[in-house]
Amino acid sequence: MNALLRPRSWAVLLLLCIACGGSDDDTRDDAGPGTPDGSGGPVDSGTREDGGTVSEPDGGSNAHPDSGTIAPDGGTNSADATVPGAITLPFPTLHHLTVEWAFTGDANANGVVSVRFRPTGTSPWRQALPLRRIPAGTNEGFSWGLRHSGSVFGLQPGTGYELELTLTDPEGGTTTRTATATTRGVPAPMAGAPIKAVTPATFTTVASSAQPGDILELAAGTYSAFDWSRSGTEGKPIVLRGTTGTVLTGPINLFNQSYVHFDRLTINGRVRFNGSKHFVLTRSTVNATTANNGDAVVTFLRAENAYIADNVVTGVTQWAESSLGVSGDNQGEGICVTGPGHVILNNRVTGFRDGISLMEDDAAVDQYSIDILNNDLIGNADDGVEADFCFHNCRIVGNRLTNNFIALSSQPSLGGPTYFVRNAIYNAVHVAFKLYRGSSGDVLLHNTVVKHGDGLGISAGRPVANLYTRNNLFLGGPGGSFNGYSSGNANGRVLYIPDLVTASANLDHDGFGTTSGNFTATWAGSALTGLSALRASTTEKNAVQVDLGAFAASVAYPAAPMTLYAAPDLRPRAGSAVENAGAPLPNINDGFSGAAPDLGAHEVGAPLPAYGPRP
Repeated sequence: MNALLRPRSWAVLLLLCIACGGSDDDTRDDAGPGTPDGSGGPVDSGTREDGGTVSEPDGGSNAHPDSGTIAPDGGTNSADATVPGAITLPFPTLHHLTVEWAFTGDANANGVVSVRFRPTGTSPWRQALPLRRIPAGTNEGFSWGLRHSGSVFGLQPGTGYELELTLTDPEGGTTTRTATATTRGVPAPMAGAPIKAVTPATFTTVASSAQPGDILELAAGTYSAFDWSRSGTEGKPIVLRGTTGTVLTGPINLFNQSYVHFDRLTINGRVRFNGSKHFVLTRSTVNATTANNGDAVVTFLRAENAYIADNVVTGVTQWAESSLGVSGDNQGEGICVTGPGHVILNNRVTGFRDGISLMEDDAAVDQYSIDILNNDLIGNADDGVEADFCFHNCRIVGNRLTNNFIALSSQPSLGGPTYFVRNAIYNAVHVAFKLYRGSSGDVLLHNTVVKHGDGLGISAGRPVANLYTRNNLFLGGPGGSFNGYSSGNANGRVLYIPDLVTASANLDHDGFGTTSGNFTATWAGSALTGLSALRASTTEKNAVQVDLGAFAASVAYPAAPMTLYAAPDLRPRAGSAVENAGAPLPNINDGFSGAAPDLGAHEVGAPLPAYGPRP
């Protein structure tokens, strides 16, 4: 969607250091801008979609417990003391839990929340990242409240968890609360489900009488476009399952439906699931066409808890200089969602304007608790992953992005946290991270970037606030211009963030390098030369200088960005500058080998993740 600043053309660590119908005309009817929970009211309403519970250590209820907090001097609560409010755990996904704790007070901003977790009934506790302190704010027509917010990472599907949250404020308000929540299970057909044989000739008849729990097994043949109007129920989804030779011709619409699964299908054209809940698309091939704006798998209106996994999604946009950017010859959203709880996992998405995206501006509704994990994104002419207008706790983790104009976009993050963790990026032409339009609350952990031009370049033109980075690896080189967009300075700056809000910035333990032989950086209004200057003048006290020799395999500088390079192996070399150069991050790099974590997306000697569809 956006390359820099534009509406759609088709009309979420370490402490403080740290629906709705539609039609084929693509019109959208949503609640419009409001608060980042989509309710128009406070962020923390006290509701939890997981049925989880929150309690005081003494077994009390989740009522407001701390209005009588006593300050350390024995007086009444001062403006600097924290007054805790409601805790919510909205929309658990398969692998993560979102945690939000509202509060008032803490005017001096020194309250912190530590988090421990464990599977229910087990021991011991594990430490998670501290919650991020999110100042109240407004941007682009959206508002959000003061709160601590964050995620628990890397959980098991369909599992109950206990959480212990400890709020500590030197001026008062210290308290511990516990909560429970259950992750979603991997979607599956009903055990013992009846299987109904379907052919192109019988599809309409069988589909019209489908009942919750049914599996419709589609025989080989070509099936015409259709609107699906039957819902399953929890534990009893309706499953449309293909066999060898099953081809569906789009567009296919599922409006306001629930628990409908598409599995092992070939779909030529668009799938749209506006307003639907628990829609599933797995192990399928989706080929976009020039019809319907070149889109493939989309919901333009608020949907909930979609699971889109192990698919091959291919678009019509070519990898060429003329295709790049806002006015480029490009079209199509590969996978596009709005609403909470979506999981987009292990897909290969190639040849779109945007590979995986969220909705923007007034079309963005309740965009939180969203997982974009282990996808393989190749040759997308605007953004590989566009996490724009994430309200909080969007988790872009473990993706591989090769040959994308912009790798990862957060334009903007609406307070955050918006998490970008262990993504492997090669040949991002313009920028690797697009933190534009006043983005606030972005968290960059253990990412590897090898690109043309500036290693970490963010030419936002507006403040970049509350940016937190740790253990990333940024490598660039001499820059240039492509379809009117700069990849960076001709000398290849290692870092360029002229609009960084230094009062809220916390960047450290990152690796920087350039093939140009220079080491220059722009940190807010300061121009710096050399690693020593970067360490002395910024929060990057533990930065290291790196080069392409940091990798175990031979990795070439992407000197010709319009080449469709094969994805290189970006695992680090034993003994290189990146080994043991990172900071420990609980729940992110637990189990690292050596004296400390390694920089970048991978540990020395670790196997590569499974990018794209799993066998």
